[in-house]
Amino acid sequence: MEELLGLARDPAAEEARLPPPPAHRRRPGLAVGLMESTVETEVRAAHNVLEACAQTDVMKRVVFTSSVTAVVWSGAGAHREEVADERSWSDLAFCRKFKLWHALAKTLSEKTAWALAMDRGVDMVAINAGMLLAAPGPGLGLGLTAAHPYLKGAPDMYDGGVLATVDVGFLADAHVAAYESPTAYARYLCFSNAVCRPEDAVKLAQMLSPAPPRSSPPR
Repeated sequence: MEELLGLARDPAAEEARLPPPPAHRRRPGLAVGLMESTVETEVRAAHNVLEACAQTDVMKRVVFTSSVTAVVWSGAGAHREEVADERSWSDLAFCRKFKLWHALAKTLSEKTAWALAMDRGVDMVAINAGMLLAAPGPGLGLGLTAAHPYLKGAPDMYDGGVLATVDVGFLADAHVAAYESPTAYARYLCFSNAVCRPEDAVKLAQMLSPAPPRSSPPR
């Protein structure tokens, strides 16, 4: 499980375990700068979308898609003494320290959206989704692998009982319900599968493993 899904440990300790990267990749500052730029882009996009919604008179409600990763990372990692719920937020300093860029982007972009929504009087509901999964089928194009940024720190999330996934149909229904229900408000954690047992972890790892190439039939 750990070898497939990666670790969220001290970056220095992790770097010491790994073989040196190729020469053209030995520029950690460049990689960090690129990821920070990606975080800024997502935050700016959230701001622009909410600003556009605030400027229209026909907008009934905004259903903002966020992530469970904006909830689960406390200053002690995924091992919280208190229960993580819709009132919880991931710790920004922790996310930066351990380079949890996906969690950092989702946390900052959601906080930005909430700040603007409250300032401009926008009716907003947030759906904090687990990692999105879809049934196999043509045209889905989700490309899920163990390198998915959601899974940075997956072993810690698994140990803390907060590694969760959501089926695409379940998530779509949750968005519709959040939009249509007059009593919906604030944030909702949305997941259909909790990866809590070894067999759950094995199943997820198998789903994320690349399929072996098909051998050509003998001629």
